[in-house]
Amino acid sequence: MIEKFKTLFFVKSSLISLYLALTFPIPFISSEKLKIFSIITFVFGLILIINITNDYVITCDKKISYKTSFISKIFGKKNWEIFWKDIKLIKSLPTSQGSNVHYFISNKNESFLVPQRVENFERFVSIIEEKTKLNIDKLSYISPLWTYKLLTYLSIFMIMGEIIAFTI
Repeated sequence: MIEKFKTLFFVKSSLISLYLALTFPIPFISSEKLKIFSIITFVFGLILIINITNDYVITCDKKISYKTSFISKIFGKKNWEIFWKDIKLIKSLPTSQGSNVHYFISNKNESFLVPQRVENFERFVSIIEEKTKLNIDKLSYISPLWTYKLLTYLSIFMIMGEIIAFTI
């Protein structure tokens, strides 16, 4: 059975709303000579950030695949896929923020970053456990979901404050 796991909504919304909060005022405060350029740049950046947050994972009976957008590929992110039977272990490494990142290690010692920001993560992890028969007790989101929610809400408050400031 094929299942698709998209990037978490709050990960997408936090990145997009932060982009808007930081760049929304620029077209309004730029000089008349740069106004058109700043609007075009703002829209181009918005399209970029929306595009790069559309990565997803596909699982099926034989393999797991990570798919990224064309624009993400330009910035160095790559698609990958690995057959379940080729995963020999899941390696965990600590981050400087105190959480862990996890890698699928193949029989050829290739490393594939385990996606940790996908919707329906519990189902995703259960598929990994079922297909690999490996211990997945340590697999979790890379950072708590409340951090993405908090960033989204703070960014929305910033945008609202900017709108109020420009309408007064």
